[in-house]
Amino acid sequence: MSTEATTANLAGTSGSVLSIADLRISFRTEDGIVDAVKGIGFDVAPGEIVAVVGESGSGKSVTSMSVLGLLPKTSDIEGERRLGELDLGQMADKQLRRIRGNEIAMIFQEPMTALNPVYTVGWQLREALQTHQDLSRAAADKRAVELLEMVGIPDPEQRFRQYPHQLSGGLRQRVVIAMAIACDPKVIIADEPTTALDVTVQAEILGLLRELRDQLNTAIVLITHDMGVVADLADRVVVMYQGEIVEQAPVRELFANPREEYTRKLLAAVPVLGQRPEGRRLLEGEALERVAAAKVVEDVRLDDAELAARLEADAPALEIKDLVLEFPGRRGQGKNRAVDGVSLHIDKGEILGLVGESGSGKSTVGRCAIRLLDPTEGTVSIAGRDITRLSHKELRPLRRYFSIVFQDPASTLDPKMTIGESIAEPLVLHKVLSSGKALDERVTALLDKVELSGHYRNRYPHELSGGQRQRVSIARALALDPKLLIADEPTSALDVSVQARVLDLFLDLQQTLRFACLFISHDLAVVDLLADRVAVMQHGKLVEVGTRDEVLHAPKEDYTRRLLSAAPVADPILQAERRRAWEAGRLAPVAD
Repeated sequence: MSTEATTANLAGTSGSVLSIADLRISFRTEDGIVDAVKGIGFDVAPGEIVAVVGESGSGKSVTSMSVLGLLPKTSDIEGERRLGELDLGQMADKQLRRIRGNEIAMIFQEPMTALNPVYTVGWQLREALQTHQDLSRAAADKRAVELLEMVGIPDPEQRFRQYPHQLSGGLRQRVVIAMAIACDPKVIIADEPTTALDVTVQAEILGLLRELRDQLNTAIVLITHDMGVVADLADRVVVMYQGEIVEQAPVRELFANPREEYTRKLLAAVPVLGQRPEGRRLLEGEALERVAAAKVVEDVRLDDAELAARLEADAPALEIKDLVLEFPGRRGQGKNRAVDGVSLHIDKGEILGLVGESGSGKSTVGRCAIRLLDPTEGTVSIAGRDITRLSHKELRPLRRYFSIVFQDPASTLDPKMTIGESIAEPLVLHKVLSSGKALDERVTALLDKVELSGHYRNRYPHELSGGQRQRVSIARALALDPKLLIADEPTSALDVSVQARVLDLFLDLQQTLRFACLFISHDLAVVDLLADRVAVMQHGKLVEVGTRDEVLHAPKEDYTRRLLSAAPVADPILQAERRRAWEAGRLAPVAD
């Protein structure tokens, strides 16, 4: 099949460039047949952006992978998948390879795994171009530089020669988009293209996708759990649940008047900047039994008189003064100052939200706070005890006082340990409990605390969903009854309904246990929901600190206002106004 013949058949008699009809996908597993997609269908017109939303496991990513023929051989696929008049389901692998990247392309969620780390950015772009087009190396290189410039990458000639690890997350995502549009595809499938990006980079990427649609008339299938992104970018929304489409409608109609109960619950679970719900709970019908939770906590509370004697009762839970952290530069270059003179404190029982763009230094501050990184200058005090220069032996007893929850629980839980062993490990290492009935009861109590039943203790991390793994990470972090918790982007990778349950759980635990928390996030709506005070970082420095209302609703600094204006809100009408202001270079109004 020639490229000319393929292109000629992309118009489609129905006017749709991509059409899915009665699609059914099942997987053959050791436990039997699993039905992942159950007879769904939708069309995408040229130049249209269709968002596919739903919980993890709803079938949205499986559907997109089936269009490209990328599902494993254990899958069985029925129904139609058409690109114009071309029946993708009847194509052999060799024919599909000519379609992929040329007529239909994909933007994957994590650019670092989509790009090959051993080849330069330019080499990978050149390969994509020469695979589908008859271009010399010089012509392909020239076109690759043009593509990098088209997606807004500064100094494209230099970036062309760099490797993926030398680029920031936002630049890597732009490279992936450049590869996707290299051959002017008629359809782009974007699978969570902005999940790991901060709000300003996200706004730029969304603007870029919109420009590409307008310039190239490219249809975009957007798979996302971020309803603010849906409100900002989509023309139409398809809502999936357990392998079925429960509702599809134009974006404004769906947000203003959702017909189905599941859609209403999905929208209700979205934290909205400036609309902090009463009681700070997103899912009031699924709140914990707080009396029972408090009893469990009382039964398993761990006190240590020796530890308490080392700490000051009235001191802040965390106090950082004039913190500086420098990383060594490359040969012939100076040092890189990641944190520059940061001072902040967190009182006992307080949640401080720390926000800023990628590279602002916020995660570095969190790691310095618990001595995962040693500061170059300044001091870090935990409950009045300066831990900055303590040896590892001196620091070890104090580690019972603080803990951390990371962004990706899949990479922080040992895949060879059961859930019960992972939760028990801090208790064993600190010689609080060694084995036997007391340890088992403690692990069971911690699982109950995070709303997981005891039978999960014998499972392994890969057997749990993302939300369940994050609950296990929280249970492990709370095992030693810490008084200070560092939470570094703990919900950014979760879909909206799972995020809501985890955030409600987090609030319940924090209000019951009264631990202090440094909550690091790029999601300003989540910070608005949780935080008592907010600190804003830019280029390693603090630019603004104050109460939640002061910083998020009456900011003094231009940089803070720019962050707020870039954050999408789950309201298509308001978001359209905010986007116009952003594109015009003005500051958009904060949602109220």
